[in-house]
Order: sequence, then structure tokens, then C-alpha cells
Amino acid sequence: MRTRRRRLGLAVVMAVSAVLGALVPVGNAAAESNGGVRVMPLGDSITEGTQVPGGYRIGLWQRMAAGGYRVDFVGSQYNGPANLGDHDHEGHPGWRIDQIDANITGWLGATTPHTVLLHIGTNDVLQNYNVTGAPGRLSTLIDHITAAAPGAEVFVATIIPLANAGQEAAARNFNAAIPGIVQGKVNAGKHVHLVDMHSALTAADLIDGIHPTAAGYDKMAATWYNALLSVAGSIGTAGGTGGTTTTLVGAGSGRCLDVPGSSTANGVQPIIWDCSGGANQRWTVNGATLQALGKCLDAPLSAAAGAKVQLWDCHGGTNQRWNLNANGTISSVSSGLCLDVSGAGTANNTPVILWTCTAAANQRWSRV
Repeated sequence: MRTRRRRLGLAVVMAVSAVLGALVPVGNAAAESNGGVRVMPLGDSITEGTQVPGGYRIGLWQRMAAGGYRVDFVGSQYNGPANLGDHDHEGHPGWRIDQIDANITGWLGATTPHTVLLHIGTNDVLQNYNVTGAPGRLSTLIDHITAAAPGAEVFVATIIPLANAGQEAAARNFNAAIPGIVQGKVNAGKHVHLVDMHSALTAADLIDGIHPTAAGYDKMAATWYNALLSVAGSIGTAGGTGGTTTTLVGAGSGRCLDVPGSSTANGVQPIIWDCSGGANQRWTVNGATLQALGKCLDAPLSAAAGAKVQLWDCHGGTNQRWNLNANGTISSVSSGLCLDVSGAGTANNTPVILWTCTAAANQRWSRV
């Protein structure tokens, strides 16, 4: 940091401008997906990676990959370098808690994350936006996250330090309320976890008084990673996708949902076949996806009743997300149609299609 007052003032103005508008272009892009556990990095420019595109997501991705964890970052935003294996995120430069809250339900519905990494509140402090009310706004945001994604693991970080003494004092006051907020959610049975991010960095780790240096972002990455490791299943298991693997047995036929010939070609249509326990009958339920042989069960775009269901490369789209309903049916998030054994057939090699949900025996499946 510069020592002369005039230069310091300019640096602070530039830093605030960076928070209010990213220095590196970001935007929407087609989702990247490796079929892994879906993790949403959520917040402001510190999540986006202002000053160091990709920010903490670079080091976090690299640690998870090195540890053998298969993770799919999700979000409507996209940026970062090539050594960041998945560029999706939900970091919005300049945004306060209330602005994130106004959009969170839609984002969660579009991406169905299993884990959420929340670092938010810095702009409430920088903009001096009713800072005393910020803890209450954070509590409401967490409630909306857990309501929209009740099974998700939600990691809530204290905000990192600020170089300006007055702003740092306000940040510390805000941070002091977060442990109690998180504990209240835990007491209510919510999957919410506290991450002490403030103590992981100092003002020396900031490039502009607000945003971390590359080394500072890497300290954030290490802190997130250790927090994730402390909660079983939050990023799956090393060497796997983290989902639950099962067979799907048709109630009407007693036969298993089967990938014919163990084919991994895009577009192959599942059938029913005598249950064998083979890999082509093992389905991994990972978040809202159903995966077999490294592919995702997929409903063709704009599918109508009678359309085939198929395997396809995992890409994170809504047409690869499924609801496992209490009545045993499995319905497509995108079309609302159910997995159906065509013509209520019971013979080996009967194809499985999409059909209007009736909860008949040929649409009910047991997970064994």
C-alpha cells in the first residue's frame, strides 16, 4: 500500500470503484459441469475475484481437485483463468446483502446446489448502508437460502478485514453478530456452518484496502477448504461424486433401470432388464441429477409425453435434474413428465420414456 496520504486516498477511491463495478468483465455463460457435487460460491466482488480474476475459487478448486473431490461450481456468472477448472459462480461486484437476497431464490432454483459458500456484507459497510441492520438482513438471507434449498449445506463466512480503520470497526461489529445468527439456524435444525474468514487475513493481504492479493485469496481458499472438509459430504468423498448410488427397480416389472450394452454414447435410451447389479444399472443420485457410467439422465429439450429419456454428457441444465417423489415416481424438473416404462411393459428390453405423471406401477421406482 502507498504511504503518502494523497496516493492512499486515490487508492481507496479506486478500490471502492472496483467493488461497485468489476475491473474484469464477467457475465453469463453456458454452465460448466463435470457431474460433481454442486457448490455455489455466493457473494460480491470478493467472490467474483476483483483484482485477481477467479479470486479464492482458483485455490479452492485446485485443493479439491488435488484431494480427489469432484465438484461442480454453479452460478449465473462466469470468469477466471484457465487454471480454474470451473468458472461458474454467483459473485456480484458492488452488491449488498439485500440485493443478493432479492435474487437468491431464483438462482438456487436454477442451479440446485448441494453446498453454498456465502461471503457477503462488505458493500453494506463500504456504502454505509444501514450497517446496524446488516446482521438482520444476513439472517433473512440465510432463511431464504435454507427455505429454497433445505438440504443444502450453507457455509456463512465473516467478512474479511478492511484497511480503513472506521470501516474495519464497522466490519468487526457486523462480524460479531454472525456466530449468534448461525447458531440460531443450527438450533432450528438448519444445515448452516460458521467460517471465520476475518481472522484468516490481515490488511497486509489486501491489494487495494478491500480486495485480497493473490496470496490473500489463496488464504481464503484454504479456509473454505478446511471448513468444507469438516462437514462430511459437503463436497462429496475423495475419488467420487459424493452422491448415493442405488439401483432403480420398477414396481410394475420388478426389473431394473438399465443402460443397454453399458453404452456411454450420448442419446442412448435406458430400458428395463433383469437386475444384475452391474455398473450399467447403478445410478448415482447427486443433488438433483441421476448419473450412470459417467453420464447424466437427460430429458430432451422441449420433451413432450412419449419422448425418450436418454443419457447425455452432464452439463448442469434443468433438463438433467429430477425430482425423486415420495410416491416413488421420478419427474423431470424441466418438463414435469415422469419416467415411464413404455406401454406398462414388463419384459426385458422395454424402453423407458417420459409420460404424464399418473403414479401407476410402471412409473414407480424403488431405490435398492
